[in-house]
Amino acid sequence: CDMVQSDRKYPNDPVRSSLEIVAAGTMLFDQIWLGSYMSGGVGFTQYATAAYTDNILDDFTQYGVDYIKKHHGGIGKAKATQEVVNDIATEVNLYGMEQYEEFPTALESHFGGSQRASVLAAASGITTALATCNSNAGLNGWYLSMLMHKEGWSRLGFFGYDLQDQCGSANSMSIRPDEGLLGELRGPNYPNYAMNVGHQGEYAAIGGAAHIARGDAWTLSPLMKITFADPSLKFDFSEVRREFAKG
Repeated sequence: CDMVQSDRKYPNDPVRSSLEIVAAGTMLFDQIWLGSYMSGGVGFTQYATAAYTDNILDDFTQYGVDYIKKHHGGIGKAKATQEVVNDIATEVNLYGMEQYEEFPTALESHFGGSQRASVLAAASGITTALATCNSNAGLNGWYLSMLMHKEGWSRLGFFGYDLQDQCGSANSMSIRPDEGLLGELRGPNYPNYAMNVGHQGEYAAIGGAAHIARGDAWTLSPLMKITFADPSLKFDFSEVRREFAKG
């Protein structure tokens, strides 16, 4: 979250700021960490590109923000209650599922069930975090989306993909370090997170979204925020997706 600088450049665009974190996270965690180091070079490119190309996730998340502005008073105005999580995540998830069903090209772009699961849950979780300024509420929105997705379409992804999602709702209600650390303190080797692709970049954005909604200067580390704000860096961390497109 703190590597990405888009919230400094676009303070009035919480969707863009959050999704730039998704892009950076999927590259770092899915493509480099899990794809190269943990899996010996498999790559997992499609999981990352599903999250930062085609504007599908952008559309789902913007829909959610429009919804919370209309029904919950705006960014950062909703209470972090289970009722609020249920309402926002349900609305966003159902909207996304309906779009996949209505537009076959969206299904074709996100050709795997686990890719669609990641995108639907990311939109649900980020929107909930933006509404409540609470990363735990956002994570709970993610897990609710996963459970609804499985109820609606019978599966999420490849075998084992959804292991962490099946137990995640309970863990988002706990702060035990082995199961339920606060979202801001969870890393790639956190139990339940070190298993499968299509999760960690989105988790990072959910944590970041809670602080973007509050207008905080950083999510966890001011040192990291300042370090990656250096204008002499070759990579512009305020425009992550644009930098990826440049190659």
